Amino acid sequence: MSFRKRLLVACFLGHFFLIFCVCSRDTFLLIAGGYSSLPASLTAVSEKVGALLSSALGDRLARSNLVRQTLNLYLRAAGIEVGYGFFAPNVPDNYKIVFELHYADGRVEYELPNIGDIQYEPLRGVLVRMMAYAIWREHPDATVIRAVLGFVILPSPNDFRHGIKESYQTIRAYDFVFSAREGAR
Repeated sequence: MSFRKRLLVACFLGHFFLIFCVCSRDTFLLIAGGYSSLPASLTAVSEKVGALLSSALGDRLARSNLVRQTLNLYLRAAGIEVGYGFFAPNVPDNYKIVFELHYADGRVEYELPNIGDIQYEPLRGVLVRMMAYAIWREHPDATVIRAVLGFVILPSPNDFRHGIKESYQTIRAYDFVFSAREGAR
């Protein structure tokens, strides 16, 4: 085999070794952090393997170290420094909106429509108002509809195993008053 072919094979193997180190490190560090349903007994082993892989990637070297800087440059230029872990990156929070329907006779019912993650408050308010109106049309004897927008906080796998359920963090509540003649106010 010629020198050129050996060099290309070495570069190929080095590149995929770095990909393997990055994705394995991220996976082992997530396991060590308790973000999986694997037994807690694997935490110590996962921490050690994650630390070993971090060392192989130069993370333990001083920031001014030329080897670390070269590895970081290559990892960033190749686009392999993040995002290759077993778990999906940047998973958004779970949002949920609950509509409380208040009736003149005092009873309360709940509706759970779907709504996306809308950051622009005026648009979100209009959409919530439109959904409240659509729900009111199905329940025209409701006098007040409260829309509560929030997100679900999911428990860690370890907390889930111990019976802890998700919790709900309220972002904003909207109240809409209806009458048979006027619609939403």
